[in-house]
Amino acid sequence: MRSLRRAGLTVSFTCVFAAAATGGQTSAAIPPGAERAYQAVKDRVDGDAAMEVVRFMDRYWRIAGNPGFNASVDEIRDRLTHAGLAPRVEEFTSRGKGWDYEKGTVALADSGEVLLSKETDRVSLCINSFSTNGEIEAPLVDVGAGRPADYEGKDLKGTVVLGSAPAGSLWQQAVKQRGAAGVISTAIAAYIRPDDPSKFTFSDQQDVFQWGSVPYDETAKAFAFKASWRAAARMRERLKSGPVRVKVDVRSSFYDGPNRMVVAEIPGAVKPDERIVMVAHIQEPGANDDGSGCGTLLALAIALQRAIAEKGLPPPGRTLTFIWGDENRGSHAWLAAHPDQAKGVQYMFSMDMTGEDTAKTGGTFLIEKQADPSAVWPRPSDPHTAWGASEVKASELKGSLLNDLHLAVCLRRAKDTGWIVRTNPYEGGSDHTEFKNAGVPSLLNWHFTDRYYHTNLDRPDKTSPAEMVNVGVAVATSAYFLASAGEADALATALLIAEAGEARLALEAQQSATPAILDAWRAWYGEALESVRRLSVAGPSAAVDRAVADLKVK
Repeated sequence: MRSLRRAGLTVSFTCVFAAAATGGQTSAAIPPGAERAYQAVKDRVDGDAAMEVVRFMDRYWRIAGNPGFNASVDEIRDRLTHAGLAPRVEEFTSRGKGWDYEKGTVALADSGEVLLSKETDRVSLCINSFSTNGEIEAPLVDVGAGRPADYEGKDLKGTVVLGSAPAGSLWQQAVKQRGAAGVISTAIAAYIRPDDPSKFTFSDQQDVFQWGSVPYDETAKAFAFKASWRAAARMRERLKSGPVRVKVDVRSSFYDGPNRMVVAEIPGAVKPDERIVMVAHIQEPGANDDGSGCGTLLALAIALQRAIAEKGLPPPGRTLTFIWGDENRGSHAWLAAHPDQAKGVQYMFSMDMTGEDTAKTGGTFLIEKQADPSAVWPRPSDPHTAWGASEVKASELKGSLLNDLHLAVCLRRAKDTGWIVRTNPYEGGSDHTEFKNAGVPSLLNWHFTDRYYHTNLDRPDKTSPAEMVNVGVAVATSAYFLASAGEADALATALLIAEAGEARLALEAQQSATPAILDAWRAWYGEALESVRRLSVAGPSAAVDRAVADLKVK
């Protein structure tokens, strides 16, 4: 433990980085302004209100431009308006068509046994599937793994093709190249359902599948389904006895229209042109992905609004901006449509899959960090998730205070609730990527590894109001603090960053880091300390400048 004495202030912190990097938990002190924000919002984030949003959005397969997406936009707008915020709906040109379906059924032709249907499988029909214009009947052909050799000697024209390859691959091989009427794919991530049934460890693994899509093709006008292990096993069981014919009935719709997003703001009282941005995405059919992110963001926005209205907090110094939209595309469109506002964005928080019931999904809460050296050099203390990782170059790295500040705030919440908080290196793929590409320090709040990720079973029963409250309180605290910090907060943050940097270098020494890795972390934390100079809303401070100079990470 170290003490910092500057401008008559004494601030001390317990270093938390090393414990968190190895999955440990510890108590965390946070800067005084963050503590004040935490106390103001911790009882105002409404988990039940967040859950109401999850349940509403769960009613729809939400794709930009379709009725369910637009209904969700309107619901979020109306709830924000009722709470006293002044949201606006912004529109931009959609790159594709909205899509949804009323019916998607596959049944055995002889017995009428239903194998797949919207009523039981909810999202089994793949995005961009065309209507069959009434029920059709066709032979069922199994191509197994769907490798090129698996198609040899098979006449697939007018058939329905079953295979374990991804739906897009089956569609290209069977529909586009060989004239099949449609395909049924059983492809799924191994961490959700292993190929070997003897390794099933959860009762619902027989019935789970991941939803998918195929290309929009007005010429082929074909369809694709995703199937569970149970449904596929039933089809293959019948095929063992001889030829099988299936009846398929699809009624789907495509929609033209703008892509829409909801934007709400709490204006900054001192530097309104500087912003802290928080984003959740509306599209996808899941309750956790991303109904929970949308509900969490709404609940924390309302909590901050009420804390300010009820004099629990003063108005923020910088503007707080909340955005609900189409993942990545919405963030990209907002940045492009508001270049002056975009220039003033200081930090960004992405909210994706923030409400998981961890006992059911297996997904632990994670802070996916702003890209730091662990995103470039794999480290034992910083494993990537099963989702995978985007390539990050060392030349792209730019240190900031964001990772360690938000981690400390999350651990402050953990001290009160026992919440499990871990981190992972930057991987990308959600709205934080768009802001990262714009040069904004950004991170993701999420849960993984999730055995219901992108599946038919991502439903409200897998969502926890308490988890949404935890995430909501932490993000609201961090965002308000970054929007409102004063000199004392900057001094405290400088110490927090310096201690985190020292802990990181000690950890890397234990992990036998190369000189290049150690130099990268020194550079990262040098830049992170420099970023503290800009933290105070009041502007540069001689005391903060001296502290930053004194606390260089060696």
